[in-house]
Amino acid sequence: MALAASSRASTSRRQHSIAWKRVLTPYLFILPFGVLFILFFLAPIVYAIVQSTFHFQRTGLGLSGATVGFSGLSNYAAVLIDAKFYASIGRMLLYGVVQVPIMLLLALVLALLLDSTVVRFKAFFRLAFFVPYAVPGIIAALLWGYLYDPALSPIVKGLQALHLPAPDFLGYSTVLWSIANIAVWAWTGYNMLIIFAALQAIPQDIYESARLDGCSGWNIAWFIKVPLVAPALVLTGVFSIIGTLQLFAEPQVLASISNNISTSFTPVLYAYNSAFAYNNYYYAAALSVILALVTFVFSFGFLRVTRRQAGV
Repeated sequence: MALAASSRASTSRRQHSIAWKRVLTPYLFILPFGVLFILFFLAPIVYAIVQSTFHFQRTGLGLSGATVGFSGLSNYAAVLIDAKFYASIGRMLLYGVVQVPIMLLLALVLALLLDSTVVRFKAFFRLAFFVPYAVPGIIAALLWGYLYDPALSPIVKGLQALHLPAPDFLGYSTVLWSIANIAVWAWTGYNMLIIFAALQAIPQDIYESARLDGCSGWNIAWFIKVPLVAPALVLTGVFSIIGTLQLFAEPQVLASISNNISTSFTPVLYAYNSAFAYNNYYYAAALSVILALVTFVFSFGFLRVTRRQAGV
């Protein structure tokens, strides 16, 4: 009797141990991601929010140096009346309204071409379109800076040799669109692959049914493929909006060869220069937090509008 009871207790403990292992195993697998996510994503956000509530203050005549004091929301109040911040946001909105649709349209056209039956060497062209994305942003900006610089640009020298007017790629009214050109060159291939993957997931039976109904290749592309890849277009649109408000590498590099790129040309560049050029880390933290909120509002607003139009 005692042996049977001991056996039942042992079996119960073993089952309890197995049950706990089943419960804990998924969490052990995601633990490395969770630790890295907390350390390198959540912790910096919390730290930036905390830093944004402080400021430098001087006592007396200011000869004893600055001390750090708690300021509450004063940094946020200063950002909200900062004309440079609003100018940088407006500049990025203009940039995004023009650059993002052009880039996504090119990505969609390239994806449709690669998904068609008339294009050969598809693997080569997929790689060719994706290569610009593989080039680091700083390197891409340096390459295009060489093409834009009037003293070095082979484009400018070639036009001058033909006695044709050479454009000022880094002029006051053109430098923003020169940066947009770099972004289109770098990111079209990346977005194209997302759209192309969505096209590959469409069942071939739908195309066969459309051809039996007399649809041409153009009608299949416009009335079947484009609506079915709309979620991929929305996804790339959200990524592009976030990337627009985070524009940094290109203007920072081109600022060394153009006087038309100010220290507050983009919101991220403004925050960077506030922190490392003017040593105002606390104001830069407030700028970063507000920029994150602006990015969230525009991204969420874009999703709401697209979902409402889709009737979701």
